[in-house]
Amino acid sequence: MEKALFVQYPKCSTCQKAGKWLKENNIEVESRDITKENPTKVELAAWIKKSGLPINKFFNTSGNIYKAENLKEKVKTASEDELLDILSSNGMVVKRPIVVTKNHVLVGFNEKEWAENLK
Repeated sequence: MEKALFVQYPKCSTCQKAGKWLKENNIEVESRDITKENPTKVELAAWIKKSGLPINKFFNTSGNIYKAENLKEKVKTASEDELLDILSSNGMVVKRPIVVTKNHVLVGFNEKEWAENLK
């Protein structure tokens, strides 16, 4: 199996837990710090499409930027293009961790879902 892309924020406890789970389950990943290398608009558009999830599931709703900029309201009314601009502008706006494989894009750490799709 080719390496999965593991997009995470090293200081995030959920990302740390997810990283530990990946290691324990011998899943090889290429790790990427979302604060140093933010996903591009093109990457995000592809990941959203592949994930089958609505774009709002890619927002870090518990983050400070989400709250400070009242993104909850923007997400309801903005176009997909505008939302992709917001997501690609700052990694801290993006929900994490994200795992990208050939067949899947998983957003947030859900052990059951990860086990079903990554093992």
